[in-house]
Amino acid sequence: MSDSPAGRLQALFEGHRLTPTQRRIAHCMVRRAADAPFLSSVELAELAGVSQPSVTRFAVALGFDGYPALRRHLREVAPPGPATPAGEAEGGHNEYQQAVLAEIENLRHLAGLLADPAPVERAGRLLAGSRPLLVLGLRAASSQARGFAYFAAKVHPDVRLLDEGGSMLTDRIDAAVRAGATALLCFALPRHPREVVEALEYARAAGLTVVTVAESAFAPVAAHSDLLIPAAVGTGLAFDTACAPMLLGRVLLEAMADELPDAQARLEQFDAKAAERGLFVE
Repeated sequence: MSDSPAGRLQALFEGHRLTPTQRRIAHCMVRRAADAPFLSSVELAELAGVSQPSVTRFAVALGFDGYPALRRHLREVAPPGPATPAGEAEGGHNEYQQAVLAEIENLRHLAGLLADPAPVERAGRLLAGSRPLLVLGLRAASSQARGFAYFAAKVHPDVRLLDEGGSMLTDRIDAAVRAGATALLCFALPRHPREVVEALEYARAAGLTVVTVAESAFAPVAAHSDLLIPAAVGTGLAFDTACAPMLLGRVLLEAMADELPDAQARLEQFDAKAAERGLFVE
């Protein structure tokens, strides 16, 4: 991050888990970096399109007593610089481009992590050997879990998706264990639901080996995972972006398929039946 007003502001916000509303305030401040140290809480609220109390809560979330303390700090660490045109950020990139570039960097980091394939290969063996295989993902992570389960079912004989919480979640874990399950794959993304942490704790107590995809090795689910492979999420927009976790899920699918001797035959059988039924438009 460059040593500029916007860069110093961005550094101030990094490392804090902000709500979507708070991120909206942060984005507004970065876009108006030259003006931010001199805006009142009411002015900032109007620019960001949020309530004034939301600005106060934002300051507290950053560790300040209130917005006046945050503004005093901003005047020290982010003195005025050349004004940044509305919608434009560092390097001439707007906020949407910045979000894409950040995701590209997350993917580069994942590529570096995969230079050692051992953790993914171990995960592949664990997932392939579990009959049935449980795939867990709640709230923000449900789409990641659902996508993995959809493709995994084409090569794995018994995949059971857990994408809804509630009292039946533990019942379904129990049923899978009785059926012979030995592993559970969990996609865990911010903000982490308490139910996910509790489900993983329950699953391990029931004898399952937990493989987890999370945004960091320090995520709340780490203590309840036997093997955690991190894939960073993007935080540059109001809602997290999860390109790296999605790609890691596909990598795990590949590793699992490599451990299933009949995976290719299953895929070919599916393709033949799909052609017979005319499932796809050519």
